[in-house]
Amino acid sequence: MTYSIINTIVVRSDAGLSAAQAHGMASGMLCANGQAQSAEWLTELFRDAAPVADEDKAVLVGLFEETRSLLASDDFEFDLLLPGDEASLSEQVEALVYWCQGFLWGVGFTHATSDLSEEAREILKDIVEFTKLDIEAEGEDDESDFMEITEYMRSAVLLLRSELNDGGERLRAKDPR
Repeated sequence: MTYSIINTIVVRSDAGLSAAQAHGMASGMLCANGQAQSAEWLTELFRDAAPVADEDKAVLVGLFEETRSLLASDDFEFDLLLPGDEASLSEQVEALVYWCQGFLWGVGFTHATSDLSEEAREILKDIVEFTKLDIEAEGEDDESDFMEITEYMRSAVLLLRSELNDGGERLRAKDPR
């Protein structure tokens, strides 16, 4: 699904969010609980928003279920829903900041973080830091940093999902405790 389609739906509902935040929320909820339901996500997403048309809800449920599938896949196909290359680097970085905010909300909404491994807590701390990125980005160095952060986030999300949904064997095996 394209960022612009999802963003149009979210903005039209006056939810006060972007597509990046919405996808971050869905990803965080699914990362923390692979059994999370789209209805719960939609309720939180549109808590203070205008009613959403049924066809728009169907598109959003499709995004949620596609995200569930990609997170569960062993093919490393999961990706953050961010604006494409047609958007300026600053817009892409701003969307990344919003995605991280939404992700943290989704994880926190669904899972207590007190029982996480040290590595998982470090990943969440990194994501918190990404919410503070300077959105005034331009040039090759900033573009390279952006690409590096998005790749890190893809891996980090999958590692967190593994810990929170599979009992954490993969991350705990690396934890010397």
